[in-house]
Amino acid sequence: MNAPATQGQSKLVRWIDHRLPIFTFMQHELHEYPTPRNLSYWWNFGSLSGIMLVIMMVTGIFLAMQYTPNVNLAFDSVERIMRDVNFGWLMRYIHMNGASFFFIVVYIHIFRGLYYGSYKEPRELLWMLGVIILLLMMATAFMGYVLPWGQMSFWGATVITNLFSAIPVIGGDIVAWLWGGFAVGNPTLNRFYSLHYLLPFVILGVVVLHLIALHQHGSNNPLGIDRKGPQDSIPFHPYYTIKDMFGLGVFLIIYCVFIFYLPNALGDTQNYVQANPLQTPPEIVPEWYFLPFYAILRSVPDILFIPAKLAGVLCLFGAIAVLFFLPWLDTSRVRSARFRPIYKWVFWLLVLDVLALGVVGAHRPEGWYIVIGRVATLYYFIHFIVLFPVIGWLERPLPLPTSISAAVTRRSGAGMAGATAPMEKH
Repeated sequence: MNAPATQGQSKLVRWIDHRLPIFTFMQHELHEYPTPRNLSYWWNFGSLSGIMLVIMMVTGIFLAMQYTPNVNLAFDSVERIMRDVNFGWLMRYIHMNGASFFFIVVYIHIFRGLYYGSYKEPRELLWMLGVIILLLMMATAFMGYVLPWGQMSFWGATVITNLFSAIPVIGGDIVAWLWGGFAVGNPTLNRFYSLHYLLPFVILGVVVLHLIALHQHGSNNPLGIDRKGPQDSIPFHPYYTIKDMFGLGVFLIIYCVFIFYLPNALGDTQNYVQANPLQTPPEIVPEWYFLPFYAILRSVPDILFIPAKLAGVLCLFGAIAVLFFLPWLDTSRVRSARFRPIYKWVFWLLVLDVLALGVVGAHRPEGWYIVIGRVATLYYFIHFIVLFPVIGWLERPLPLPTSISAAVTRRSGAGMAGATAPMEKH
């Protein structure tokens, strides 16, 4: 029988825990929480996502103290933050590059889930909450990109909000409501500023639900099989807290290299020019983490009686919506791609496809980029809607291990045998 969490603690801790059992909760969820004993470093990106969310919220609050949401003052207030506010440049570079690194860890987290089948029963709702978090992140990042009120901020807001005009009948009203008038202006900036400040707290709430769903059935693992007993589990602390801290250290080194040495490498130089409604930039390109979706938007031609603009918008939202249905589109009973010989290779085709869409989104829609964009867009939807169920029906998975502990012990034994073999030769 486990000892109480407050045993050996001070009277104050025991007094608080008796009335509000936060210490018992932390002991159970962060210390004793049983975790599969074979998690790899690919599982670090979940905790890194949470840490990045906190970093973005803290730096965002500091920046909001100095920012002025007015079209005549916004650009100058950002310049003042960079030049006059103590360590304002640091706060802005942490926040600005943090958006890119937040998306990096979330995208890796999603692709890891796709490879190891973390969206399958009983974790369907866990996966769907993750997709909701991705959608909220995209909305937050887009609105935040408008706030500096540079050229790319203004024209990006104009182009993206105009997409809703493709919706029949009500599209124009939606755009006017988003703008707060008949063009992107001061009401637009104020709305985006308010929502950009609010949405991270909404994301935090969904993250809490995400963690509750995760702890309900526990983490998936590289083998994709359920824990059979205590021999398959280890406490989260200290084993995975140490592993997460090591991963965080490596991540922060790379993050700090960009903050201090390459602060503008992931941004657009046009955003250092104040917004001018009378001068269109040579290229209107979103941030890199939106490029695959931007490529889908621009690559779709007219489909039957649906004009290209509306078809592009529908495919843009469909590219995210299809992720909600993955638990039911994938008909295979095996989770991990380690034991799925066909799906293992098809997964990497999806990775290459998304990278190709990113390259297409960064270039003008002309020449071969149009052809590549349309082929890549078509494959994206075929991958999920066609290949997922068909491969699940036709594929013959490899035999699964009897348990996590058996697989780990077998690998450890093979490693020991391999290490001692050269010694035996002598």
